[in-house]
Amino acid sequence: MIRVLLADDEHLIRGALAALLALEEDLSVVAEASTGPEAAAMARHHRPDIAILDLQMPKKDGIAVADALCKALPACKTLIVTSHSLPGHLKRALEAGVRGFVPKTVSARDLARIVRTLHAGDRYIDPRLAAEAISTGDSPLTPREADLLNLAADGASISEIAKRSALTRGTVRNYLSSATIKLRAENRHEAIHIARERGWIWGIKSTVDLS
Repeated sequence: MIRVLLADDEHLIRGALAALLALEEDLSVVAEASTGPEAAAMARHHRPDIAILDLQMPKKDGIAVADALCKALPACKTLIVTSHSLPGHLKRALEAGVRGFVPKTVSARDLARIVRTLHAGDRYIDPRLAAEAISTGDSPLTPREADLLNLAADGASISEIAKRSALTRGTVRNYLSSATIKLRAENRHEAIHIARERGWIWGIKSTVDLS
């Protein structure tokens, strides 16, 4: 029996998915969660074989939870499902150790098949999402430029960004200017928009404590 954890903040979708997976003779939904921290707590308690995680959840997103599970519960394979995927999300997910990445349009039968694939030790990435990630290419931004664009994304001033990043205001301006030029944007606000649309920044990185 493959033990499955479901995490999605949309209760109707999560409930329907749980009911459909329960029809599979070899799958058992052992826990459900609606937020990232709740998913982490449920995983720690129930030790599922597979964690199916919504990409966008309150407090901590699915990739942050997957990253924590990969480190603390390596036997638990993670599968991200999403209705709002960007190319950068897939790359970030793979870096976090995610084994599967699919759109929410996947059928229950296919999802069950993918769960079995992951449980067997293989990986499954939706072909369309993989193709989009490849066509978009890698981010031209350095890690520092991406971090500072993330800090600027909430409307923070240069002084605030400098304080939060422990850099001088001049250094912050230089990094943001460099990022803007690389993205061929008119200003840093447009640069933030472009980077978000391509999935190259996604807000401040978050972690989940499973200790």
